[in-house]
Amino acid sequence: MIVVIVVVVLVLAVGGVVVARRRSRRDRAPRIRAAMPEVLVRDVASRPSLGDVEDLERRLSSSRSLFDRVRSLSAQGSVNEEQLAVVEEVLLRSDVGLSATNEIVASLRESGAPQGVANSLRAALLTSLSADRTVRVRASEGRVPVWLFVGVNGVGKTTSIGKLAQRHINEGRTVVLAAGDTFRAAAAEQLAQWATRSGADIVRASEGADPGSVVHDALGRAQARGTDLVLADTAGRRSNSTNLLDELAKIRRVADREPGEVVETFMVLDATTGQNALSQAREFLAAAAVTGIVLTKLDGTARGGIVVAIERELGIPVKYVGVGEGVDDLIVFNPENFVDSLLQA
Repeated sequence: MIVVIVVVVLVLAVGGVVVARRRSRRDRAPRIRAAMPEVLVRDVASRPSLGDVEDLERRLSSSRSLFDRVRSLSAQGSVNEEQLAVVEEVLLRSDVGLSATNEIVASLRESGAPQGVANSLRAALLTSLSADRTVRVRASEGRVPVWLFVGVNGVGKTTSIGKLAQRHINEGRTVVLAAGDTFRAAAAEQLAQWATRSGADIVRASEGADPGSVVHDALGRAQARGTDLVLADTAGRRSNSTNLLDELAKIRRVADREPGEVVETFMVLDATTGQNALSQAREFLAAAAVTGIVLTKLDGTARGGIVVAIERELGIPVKYVGVGEGVDDLIVFNPENFVDSLLQA
């Protein structure tokens, strides 16, 4: 009896060991995974352009809300005084400016609005925004093209330069950044970060160094390396400082001397400052010979009519506008898309 029990125990033990080994081998065996299914999504939607009307409506919601009352006017043909008063108030509150507002209201009073008030206002605003917005990226034979940037501190000048550098590099150009704002603490460091981010080259100097020498050295490097474009930052501590304006005039002379040629001079303005931006700009125009405006922060609390006021009062086209914080949010200004984003129902 004892022998039988022992034999049974041994058989069970041996059987348990065999089963355990089989399980171990099975666990260690390579697992055959099911084949991955074919890709189901073959068409990838492209990122929407920030210049599209629908996107601008969202970005410029603050400005668009000011025009709600104009879009709600249903008058066609003659426009009564009450409706004209609404148009006048909206235009003034949106920073279009007094003279432009008076002209538009007078035109509506005289000619009416055959296709509706919003359509008539759209046509009037587009007429005010009919300037040439071509940007130059080529210089004379053997010269290095330079984009010069001016503006008071805090308007987003250095950031705009960095974003434009990224744009040019994305389009296949080589870029040298000239950190000519040597008076503002960390300005050169900020521009250096943009250079690293975008892949641009940069020439910088110690704080307080001569800005003209920085631009001169940047031109030399650009010529030696066959660079397509130099983007030059400048100081902007105070727009009413005679010394600063003299310094800007000097930098322009340096940048426009062989091997360089200034093909664009951009005044960077903060849209949220409204009519104050105009007084800032006037101080810089003579010293820097501005050819275009970069209008930043248009997506914030800015009132979009300032674009009309700038072009009417200064006679200089807005060429780029900032509608967000992202690197791609500095876009080419498109008047039709801009006006439609404000007035399209």
